[in-house]
Amino acid sequence: MNDYFAVDWGETGTGSAPFKVVLINPYELGRQSFNLAAPAALLKAAGCEVACLDLTLQKLEPGTLRGAGLVAIHLGMHTATRIAIAALPKIRALAPSAHLAMYGLYAPMNADLLRGLGVHTLLGGESEPALMALAERLRDGDISAQSTPMVQLAKVEFLLPDRSGLPKLTRYAHLNLPDGGKKVVGFTETTRGCKHLCRHCPVVPVYQGRFRPVQVDVVLADIEQQVVAGAQHISFGDPDFFNGPTHALRVLETMHRRFPNLSFDATIKIQHLLDHADLLPRLRDYGCLFITSAVESVDDAVLEYLDKNHTRAGFERALGLCRTNGIFLAPTFVPFNPWTTLTGYIDLLGELLRLKLVQAVPPVQLAIRLLVPQGSYLLQLSGFADRLEAFDPALLGYPWRHADPRVDALQQQVMSTAMQMENAPRGEVFRAIWLLAHRAAGLPAPTLEHADFGETIAHLSEPWYCCAEPTDQQLQSF
Repeated sequence: MNDYFAVDWGETGTGSAPFKVVLINPYELGRQSFNLAAPAALLKAAGCEVACLDLTLQKLEPGTLRGAGLVAIHLGMHTATRIAIAALPKIRALAPSAHLAMYGLYAPMNADLLRGLGVHTLLGGESEPALMALAERLRDGDISAQSTPMVQLAKVEFLLPDRSGLPKLTRYAHLNLPDGGKKVVGFTETTRGCKHLCRHCPVVPVYQGRFRPVQVDVVLADIEQQVVAGAQHISFGDPDFFNGPTHALRVLETMHRRFPNLSFDATIKIQHLLDHADLLPRLRDYGCLFITSAVESVDDAVLEYLDKNHTRAGFERALGLCRTNGIFLAPTFVPFNPWTTLTGYIDLLGELLRLKLVQAVPPVQLAIRLLVPQGSYLLQLSGFADRLEAFDPALLGYPWRHADPRVDALQQQVMSTAMQMENAPRGEVFRAIWLLAHRAAGLPAPTLEHADFGETIAHLSEPWYCCAEPTDQQLQSF
């Protein structure tokens, strides 16, 4: 009989040992995970013993996993999923009797693959209640197969996230200020999901245009406990902080009143920056240093394919609004996609120069290649599937080759350059990429000798890089 069926489930009415749950976070942009702390609080309240592991800072140790009845791994992004799959053999070796669960956006999207790897339960969306119910039934000896839906979107009544089992905030990504100063960063979420349907976004297949709020008092209490722990800046992890602008402002008003010196950053769509331009002065007054926005492209045709609901001109207007209000805009891009041309890529670089945004964009953003996971709304585009190869479990997506092999070659060169020059000034890396792009197109590269790369902006020490392939170091660190 498989060892899984011989597990001692702990407290079942006759024993005294609490049921042990180990929550694992493979990767979350260098931030202390709300998505471990939130379920940890609920599981502890249900009487479980809970241990948390953050594989970006900790290793899989026998003592942590020993005696676990449930191991639940959070898959919030592509990078995390790749790392989790690589870690599975060691997790199984250290906890051979544990029920394996994975939760988060990428769990239901990769259900067939993950089940084939021996994962017993997969949960997406608002998964905390289902995770708690799973632990309770395992504790009570019910080891039947998953019968609940993978995706659940009912509103969660959160408790104060329990961050006591996670590494200290000072070990995570910090905020770099333009003057060379640094700040300790806390991380929380006010909403999850998104009410938009951008075709390439991994949130969309799970939430399908819906979002769910975290109670204001819970968010504020979570911020307070992180301030007590040393946080000087809060990074809001919502897919879109303006999912519910009224909800966001309620959080910010009280946060600023209690902690007037606390700064913050958030992710907001270009469309929402334009629609709610009147709120930007309030964000500034409440301490907003920068806004991350998934611009993705400056090609209006590509933006339409992605269903981004903004244009190149709209991006420039949003940038102007942010600058007028003293807020840095940190745009992110998916510059390599099936519609990319070499001249189009050079146009993107030229636009960053014209708008004085070179210093605002981590060079790795100029190397990002479009990922097409299972369930992607891109598959609904007429003819798009014809561009794809068969699903690749190792890639966790559908491979595609550009019709112009020079584009694929350039992407590899830009990525290699960004990685090799990771610690170089952004302007220096941009110059190298500028030369690569023009060389690929067979064009002379205009001199950048007197170019204005723009001002250095406040930014997190971990680049915003959620859809990248994990590095060898990440795959080996645990």
